[in-house]
Order: sequence, then structure tokens, then C-alpha cells
Amino acid sequence: MSLALNGIGVSRGIAIGKVHLIQRGKLEIPEYALAPKAIEAEVERFTKALQTSKQQLQAIRRRIPSNTPTDIAAFIDTHLLMLDDAMLRDEPIRMIRSDARNAEWALKGQRDALVAIFDQMDDPYLRTRKDDVEHVISRIMRTLLSHESDSSDEEDLQGAIIIADDLTPADTVLMQSMEIAAFITESGGPLSHTAILARSLQIPAIVGCHNASRYILDGDQIIIDGKQGAIIVDPDARTLKHYRKQQREQKRFQAGLAKLKQKPAITLDGRKITLLANAELPEDIRLIKRIGADGIGLFRTEFLYMNRSDTPNEEQQFEAYHSVVKAMKGQPVTIRTLDLGADKEVDGCHFTKRLCSNPALGLRAIRLCLNEPGLFRPQLRAILRASASGAVRIMLPMISTLQEVIQTRQLIEQVKKELRDEQLPFDEQIAIGGMIEIPAAALSAHNFAKHLDFLSIGTNDLIQYTLAIDRIDDSVNYLYDPLHPAVLRLIQLTLQAGRGAKIPVSMCGEMASDPHYARLLLGLGLTEFSMQPSALLEQKQAINSANVIQFEAKVNRRIQRGSPEQIERLLTEINGD
Repeated sequence: MSLALNGIGVSRGIAIGKVHLIQRGKLEIPEYALAPKAIEAEVERFTKALQTSKQQLQAIRRRIPSNTPTDIAAFIDTHLLMLDDAMLRDEPIRMIRSDARNAEWALKGQRDALVAIFDQMDDPYLRTRKDDVEHVISRIMRTLLSHESDSSDEEDLQGAIIIADDLTPADTVLMQSMEIAAFITESGGPLSHTAILARSLQIPAIVGCHNASRYILDGDQIIIDGKQGAIIVDPDARTLKHYRKQQREQKRFQAGLAKLKQKPAITLDGRKITLLANAELPEDIRLIKRIGADGIGLFRTEFLYMNRSDTPNEEQQFEAYHSVVKAMKGQPVTIRTLDLGADKEVDGCHFTKRLCSNPALGLRAIRLCLNEPGLFRPQLRAILRASASGAVRIMLPMISTLQEVIQTRQLIEQVKKELRDEQLPFDEQIAIGGMIEIPAAALSAHNFAKHLDFLSIGTNDLIQYTLAIDRIDDSVNYLYDPLHPAVLRLIQLTLQAGRGAKIPVSMCGEMASDPHYARLLLGLGLTEFSMQPSALLEQKQAINSANVIQFEAKVNRRIQRGSPEQIERLLTEINGD
């Protein structure tokens, strides 16, 4: 008898295969006191565990085929860099010596401290970066405890569907080289590096399927639908036939997408649509260029502030921004200023002594930057200097009041004067825009539009703040609904504000990456999408097959007064489902 389970679909595709269970078990962390003469030996044991962990990752790195895109290998390189970071290397050693406790206990204490920092970050994307910390520390911990870190390295996994509590990016890359069919994890979320990597590698994947290993046995035949997050255990012949047909259709569809790389995004009724990419690291640029994006609609700058004990100086920031701008060769690069919360020290760098109980409502993003000009001015100087090399735009995150915009523009003018006095070149006409991420900003978008050169709708936060839910919280993420009438009305108001002020409006949240919403957004008047690079070609295909004039009046009318059920019916109708 067939059994159906559900999780969070994070990487599209149909997979059919036999289950391979990976059960590593929860690590029991011992704590014990050390005799004074044993302390340095314990430090040496910890140092050797670090080296062994690095050798394991380097071995995996060497197994990646030479023709693999550099953005894939960068996930492993990130973990290798973390193993050299002082926060993972020096602090546990200090704790071993100062507290005379074993290495496992010291490492656990440092892990808890780092995870607590990430948990306090309001940006869901940044908060899930704690997964990387936990993955790297788990690898070191398993080495210290003499557990196998990669128990499946030498097993034949070709065609298998992996089920595990969690997978690291290293696991995912390694298993992809073994030609696994798909994977399911019991924990994790859509913004984890493992989920992002699955999408980049085009491995069908489902995460957050709690207790999957209780219901699915090793060797069971299952079907997974990575788009719907659906799992079918022990399918009958009719179900298998249906999904095998879907597999064949998807392969033909993916083959057709590759032909779109050099073609423009133009709707059937002749509307030119701009397709931009989101970028997290300079290493993402090669992929962005390869898939034919029109530029970068969101370049996150937080990576410069992570895994270090101090803030990056102006020159370090300038070099990072300059390299990206030069690599894009004249295409636009939208650099978002720092978007971190300030309630905690970030990797040892204390931005402010002011504590707040809820960073989602506290000192973060543009609020933090305006409150800490010593943090903000070097970044603005670096961005402006980089603008001399290409088409750079500055984007302000989490704006909520017009005063924030006015104050920021005044600060930018001061920085411009400094650069002129120092005879350092920059773009005098650099565009300054703001992110519409909270309901107050959307409702006031017509006012913001008078003082900004562009707007960008950040749907991830806009949906969360509008519906008062945390989409990475398993207990409430079912309420995360991009089609909620209130959300769509706020998007509509923002687009109308942009048209009224004759400034461009883009969308850089996950909603912009989903072809399911493409026609709805086109009907509302969106002409600039920014998304994860791996989603761009499929979104282009959806746009190129849309005839907007046929449904735009209906979309705007239904959004104005439609119920959730009517909007669902509208989406089905315009998508032709």
C-alpha cells in the first residue's frame, strides 16, 4: 500500500529510486576536567582534528570534476576558509587552556555562542548561514569523537534517493558526483546552502520532512516531486507510469531552456523584461554571466562582515565591489548596503552597546547604519569609488520613514564631497534606491518614490511582516502565502507608485524566481525581476510565453477586491493550468 508524505520542496524535479538511509545519530558531547599537564596535549588533539577535517574537505574538493562551475566548488571552499578562521580555531583553544576542559566541550561552547549570534539576525537568509557553522563544527566534532564524517563516501549511490537528518554542502557535492537521484532531509529550510546547492546542481530535493526515516525504510522504492514537496512510498504501477512520463517531459523542458541563454526576455505582446540576478559572493559572477543575466539586481554585502573579528575597512570593501563591477563589464550592479541586526556582537565585532529583545523590530539594516556612521561611511565611500568602474546603484534596506532616506542622501552627499576633495573618481549621478520590505514602506511608496531613483520589492520580508510569520519556523511557515490579498495589494501599490514617479521598480525576493507567479506579476506591471541565477532561464521561458495584454486588466481588477479563493482561481486561469 502506498504512503504519501510531505516536506518543503526546495529543488524542482521528479526522482524515482531506491532509498539509501544515512543515520549518523546525535553526537554525545562529553565534558571532563583536564590535569594541568594534559592541557597542551588536548590543544594538540584539537589542532589535529582541525587538520583532519581540512584534509577531508580538500579530498572532496579534488573529486569535483574540473568542468564543474566555480560557484559549486565555492561552497566547499567556504567551509575550508571557516576551518582557518580564528573564531573556530583560536577561541576553543583559549577555552581549553583557561577552563582546563576537553576539546569537545570547548568546541561545543563556541558553537553555541556562534549559533546564538546567527539566531538573532532577522534576515532569514543570513540566519540560515548558521547551518554552515554547524556543519563545519560537526565535522570537527566527529573527528574528535572518532566518528566517520563521510560514512557514505565509498558506497555505490548511483540512482539512489538519500534520506538523512541533514546534509552538508560537502555531502551534497560528493553525492552529486556519485550520481544520486535526489535527497530528502528531515531538517533544514529553503534558504540553507544545501538547498541552494541542490538547485544549482539541479538535484530534486525536499527538506523539513520530519521523521521521514520512521516511515521510509532503507531500500524502499519512492517517488519525490521536488516542486510540490511530495513523497510517495511504494507507488503502484499506474503512479509510476504517470511520474515517469513527467520525468521525460521535464528533461525535454530543461534541454529547451539552455537555448534561451542568449535570447532576450520579451513577452508575446512585445514587452521587454529585464532579468537580473541576486549575488551573495564575488564568485557568483561567473554563473551570472554564463546564464545571460542583464545585470545584478541585489548584491549582498554581508559576506564581508562575517567570519572575522573586526569590520572590513574601506579598501577591503572597495576591492570586493570593484572586482564585481569590473567583471560585469558595464552591466548594472545594485549593491545593497549592510543589512545586519545590531543586538549582538557579529563575529566578535560589537557594532553597538544598545541591546534589543527583538532584532526584527529593532536596530538593523538602514537604522543601524545611520546610527553608526563609523560603520556606514566606509561602505558608502567604497561603493561610490567602485561606481567609477561601471554602472553601480546603491540600495537601502528596510526603509520605513522618509527621514531615513533624506538622512542617507545627505550622508552620501557629504561622502561625495570628501571624494571630490581627495580627487577620487566616482559616478556623480549614481542611482540611489530603497527596498520595500515592510507594509509601512509599501503604503508610503508614493512618498519614497519622490526622493529615490528606483524601488525594489523584497517579497521575503514583505510577506513575513505583513502576515506576522517566520517562514523558517516549521510551526508557522504554512501561513507564508505570497498570494495573500494583502501582500498582492502592497505589491500593486508599490508598482503604481513607481509608474507615477516614472522610476523603475524591481522585485528581488523569492517570488520573482518562481515561474508560477510570473504572469501574475507581469499583469501587475512588474518589468524588472531579480532572482537566484539558477532560476533565471525558467523564468525567462515563462515570460517569453506570456501575452500580458490578455490578462493584465483582469489581474489588477481581481487584486483590488478578490478573495484568496478568487486569486487562486485567477492564477490557475492565466497560467492555463
